[in-house]
Amino acid sequence: MQCKRHPEIETNLTCGKCGDPICPRCLVHTPVGARCPSCARLTRLPTFAVSGRYYLRAIGAGLGVALGTGLIWGFIQWYFRFFYLSLLLGGATGYAIGEMISLAVNRKRGTGLQIIASLAVVVSYLISLLSFWQPGFNLFDILAVAAGIFVAITRLR
Repeated sequence: MQCKRHPEIETNLTCGKCGDPICPRCLVHTPVGARCPSCARLTRLPTFAVSGRYYLRAIGAGLGVALGTGLIWGFIQWYFRFFYLSLLLGGATGYAIGEMISLAVNRKRGTGLQIIASLAVVVSYLISLLSFWQPGFNLFDILAVAAGIFVAITRLR
């Protein structure tokens, strides 16, 4: 027998559902036996299937939370002037952004949502700089943004 999808390969395997000959490259192991790709119906889990509408909701939620947390972050840094506090604020910002995006998209997960959350953390930091006109970057701010991005990505993993 020749494989239905790869006619150059000889095989003795057949799909357990439709009976078509399949080669080891086409074989999909399922709980009920060997299946061809069309019978196995390989689909993504609903948690990771994110549509365009959900991406728009994530962008809206990310920008909204970034605006709010950026203003709060800037005010606290301007008022307290404590370098290590920036690390805590970055992590808290990442948590808030990741959680709000997760809620906005019905707890869906995915790489695209992680990128949106990461960009929202950066936007939040830039808003904090511009809101109370704080001079330049320093090492603690870069570490705070990195911590915020890490926490936001972890919330959407």
